[in-house]
Amino acid sequence: MRKTFKYRLYPTKQQQRLLAQQLEECRWLYNHLLGKRRDAWEQDGSSLALYQQQETFSILKHERPSLKSVHSQVLQNVAVRIDLAFKAFFRRCKAGEPPGYPRFRGQGRYDSFTFPQSGFSITHDDRVCLSKMGRIKMVNHRPVGGKIKTLTIHRSSTGKWYASFSCEVEPERLPENPDAVGIDVGLTTFATLSDGQEIANPRFFRTEEKALAKVQRKHSKLAKGTPERHNHRKAVARVHERIAWKRENFTHQESRKIVNTYGLIAVEDLTVNRMIQNHCLAKSIADASWSAFFSQVSSKAEEAGRHLVKVNPAYTSQTCSQCGHRQKMPLSERIFDCPCCHAHLDRDLNAAKNILGLGLQSRVIPEAPVFHAGE
Repeated sequence: MRKTFKYRLYPTKQQQRLLAQQLEECRWLYNHLLGKRRDAWEQDGSSLALYQQQETFSILKHERPSLKSVHSQVLQNVAVRIDLAFKAFFRRCKAGEPPGYPRFRGQGRYDSFTFPQSGFSITHDDRVCLSKMGRIKMVNHRPVGGKIKTLTIHRSSTGKWYASFSCEVEPERLPENPDAVGIDVGLTTFATLSDGQEIANPRFFRTEEKALAKVQRKHSKLAKGTPERHNHRKAVARVHERIAWKRENFTHQESRKIVNTYGLIAVEDLTVNRMIQNHCLAKSIADASWSAFFSQVSSKAEEAGRHLVKVNPAYTSQTCSQCGHRQKMPLSERIFDCPCCHAHLDRDLNAAKNILGLGLQSRVIPEAPVFHAGE
């Protein structure tokens, strides 16, 4: 399986200029290839293929000599990104979704480049050596596992540099575990487990809202187009970065605990993009980061050999987990009282138990008939 190992880089000022120059050359090439595809379609009604565009790189290097400062495979990967963008565009068109035509990248809007196969290495003194840029200091906080396939250099919105190694690794299986759990996510509590445990909702954005408002007020008072306003953008980005780090750390820790504890995990198959269209709850739903949590549970469960089951969330909060009676449950009612079996429990716990029941049903495999000798 593929696994990504991400490390912080500390380039010197000269190396930062070289990295920024490489990003700028990749951005120019991206816009050039996008423009050629657009012009070919508008003028001739033809579509340029990936290899047709890659064949023009030798000519482009004569016209723009600064492209020679970029590794050849990095340039090829720019063409691959354009090709993937158009494939996704046509896929959305066929599916009837909003197409989203690939956009040209403005200055400072191209933040990563990739070495698909070669052009990089890790030295014995924990530095990453990049072709035509030299050795860059790297914080090697954990060893790279498996076989390294690609390297992506990324610049964050706050100007920090990262190296992401995509590696082929053998999955680390955990011992078999018969325990099963259903998880109901919410806003009052982040998640309620079917065994009664609750994970509190940290509300990271809400806690940082005042700090964000403070830097945004100062940012709005600076004149547009001035160097002061441009430099102050990093102050706003740092607050958003801090919130994102807290969310990521929280979801990683909680997903790891769940995967280590249970053998079968049943979760709701939620469409969060539609749920945030509710303007009354959009900020709280986005702050809860359910999608990131489910994604991390899924990836960790796959590596550990656990079973993850996604169930239809319809009526899980309105159905009694003990007798199956269904009744209306407004969001204001937090206790589920069943008039049939007189069950009295928290609505989120009731939903978690229903999710677990649906997950167990989907895992049932009918037994094959037993044949005896001579039959």
